[in-house]
Amino acid sequence: MPGRVVLDTGIVIAHFRNDADITARLQDASVLLLPIIALGELYTGAKHKKQGKDKAIEAVEDFAASTKLLRPDHDTARHYGQIRSRLMAKGRPIPDNDIWIAAMAIQYQLPLANQDAHFDEIDGLQQEKW
Repeated sequence: MPGRVVLDTGIVIAHFRNDADITARLQDASVLLLPIIALGELYTGAKHKKQGKDKAIEAVEDFAASTKLLRPDHDTARHYGQIRSRLMAKGRPIPDNDIWIAAMAIQYQLPLANQDAHFDEIDGLQQEKW
């Protein structure tokens, strides 16, 4: 059984789209940690739906209630700065929100469940490719 895992937004979206493999992995994890940045991205997607907006918002809220929310703090900002600086030096930028999400995973020394290859650019990030 997987232990504690930090979730990238794409994992939750796959779950919402009824990806059976992702849903099974979410159910097997002992603790799901959702960065507040990912929650903001989920709300953004839900609020931009043309149809079923209320249902999408409710799904985001229900999912968030089943997780432990991670909020950034001073240490998160320090990790963010280190990650972004290294990526800039490599000439390999990734979206800022993903840097914040990765910073939280590194800060808490937990794996980040994701499906995005750009996370491979981040030194010291433990990953679980789902």
